[in-house]
Amino acid sequence: MRTLTGIQPSGTLHIGNYFGAMRPAIEAQARGECFYFIADYHSMTTVTDPEERRRHTLGVALDWLACGLDPARSVFWRQSDVPEVTELAWILGTLTPMGLLERAHSYKDKTARGISPNFGLFAYPVLMAADILLYDTRRVPVGRDQKQHLEMTRDIAIKFNQTYGETLVVPEAEIREDLAVIPGLDGQKMSKSYGNTIDLFGDEKVLRKRIMGIVMDSRPPAEPKPDADRNLAVQLLRLFAPPDVARDFEDRLRAGGLGYGDLKKALFEHYWSTFAAARARRAELAANRDHVEAVLRDGAERARKVAREVLGRVRRASGLE
Repeated sequence: MRTLTGIQPSGTLHIGNYFGAMRPAIEAQARGECFYFIADYHSMTTVTDPEERRRHTLGVALDWLACGLDPARSVFWRQSDVPEVTELAWILGTLTPMGLLERAHSYKDKTARGISPNFGLFAYPVLMAADILLYDTRRVPVGRDQKQHLEMTRDIAIKFNQTYGETLVVPEAEIREDLAVIPGLDGQKMSKSYGNTIDLFGDEKVLRKRIMGIVMDSRPPAEPKPDADRNLAVQLLRLFAPPDVARDFEDRLRAGGLGYGDLKKALFEHYWSTFAAARARRAELAANRDHVEAVLRDGAERARKVAREVLGRVRRASGLE
């Protein structure tokens, strides 16, 4: 069964991205056919600096390949290298009700945060539907916050099939109930928007300083802390340290005698060592960008074989051929 995941190059990837999307997607390679694309068209609704987009697109490619995406087992490409997606988006847009787009949570949330509304932001769900439907995708892993977009894709596909006959595969959502919300350095959900992230890859000194700068309460080391399980550093440590090691730090904090500085040092060391192999692999890839570009070009060609077939069906069904 084919699954599809898109990754937007709108900033530096962080550990929230890794645990929330990257690791589950990479693990899925062992269970079926996986299509992964870098959504550079989607990034245009928020990123307007061309060099920034190029830098983040390359960064996403390096990060995913370094973390275990295997182009021999999966199809990995840059969205803009498959132009069929924009033609399908236009065709689907001619059947998409305005009211459906006006109800999109992401559109309302972004405009509420002061992002200037434009056609790209408003029509974002249509391009997302094209991303999914162009590859006969049957399963789309999403968190609950993305469920509405998948439901909109299903509505658009059903509308097309009702209008022009059974042509498009109507995908199913794979709701990832097991995806934990990764806390940021301030305790809120980790997000670039909040500036509270721990980068997946980056400068050691900078990242150490960010982790050591996590704000704790003023209780002295000797004081027992019965709420140790809710301590932010403990929560993050559980992501990286073996369970028994994380429990030991939690127990020591609860009993009293463990300083916050020592706890944060342990957090950094376990975080840094977790990605040691991936960091080395990323450095190798960064030094061989021709290889990375070749991977993306090959992935685009493989993706286009499917895209041309699906778009051909769509064009014939709708009378364009």
